[in-house]
Amino acid sequence: MPDEPTEKTADPTEARRLENLLAAAVVLVLLVGAGVAGVVAVSRRGADSLPAYAQPAAAPVPADAVARGTWAQDAAARTGVPARALVAYAGAEAAARDELADCGLSWVTLAGLGRVESNHGRFGDTALDDAGRPGEPIRGPELDGTGGNREIRDTDGGRLDGDTTYDRAVGPLQFIPTTWAEYGADGDGDGVSDPDDLDDAALAAARYLCADDRDLRRGDDWRAAVLAYNRSQAYVDRVRREAVGAATAVRP
Repeated sequence: MPDEPTEKTADPTEARRLENLLAAAVVLVLLVGAGVAGVVAVSRRGADSLPAYAQPAAAPVPADAVARGTWAQDAAARTGVPARALVAYAGAEAAARDELADCGLSWVTLAGLGRVESNHGRFGDTALDDAGRPGEPIRGPELDGTGGNREIRDTDGGRLDGDTTYDRAVGPLQFIPTTWAEYGADGDGDGVSDPDDLDDAALAAARYLCADDRDLRRGDDWRAAVLAYNRSQAYVDRVRREAVGAATAVRP
């Protein structure tokens, strides 16, 4: 797995390198939406076969939205994750406690994914605005079968990704259109389901990670969930390092 996306510079060689990194990072993003559901077998009955991969433990986020905002400001100072991104991740955790109660999703898993996929919406010298959207849309490369990418012909008429020939991964958590069609969410309750909105994308990612009756507090399920997002052990390990770092940073 290549290095994670970082901000682009004015150097064109570096810009091309970063573009290639993003291309590689989304080669296998959310392949279940591309028609390869089941690539990660889930077998969670009985003993946990990979307890060391259990989701890093962190205290639950506040249930109240205002309190989550205060929590996010404090956690941002400790973790280096933008407060607005933490609001989205925490909101998804809170929603999942009702919608996906048996999954045990924590914001730290979403923070790990967000760091690797787009540096929390900051890839390409942009940043999240107050509504949780990148200032400039984040798009992966055309999934045209070149450069190590799968070939995925356009499935949405360009509605989400602006491409009518091939699909592209969209937004800060890099959903492809077919996966968004299955798991898309309205995380901020504005009546719109939008993968460019991190509030929506974080809740959609929660639904995706928790699919197949996964319990992320079990190591085999947590690993299977992240592998379903990108079928690479190196990717799993990088997401885990980021999640562990976030959990460790907020411990008393």
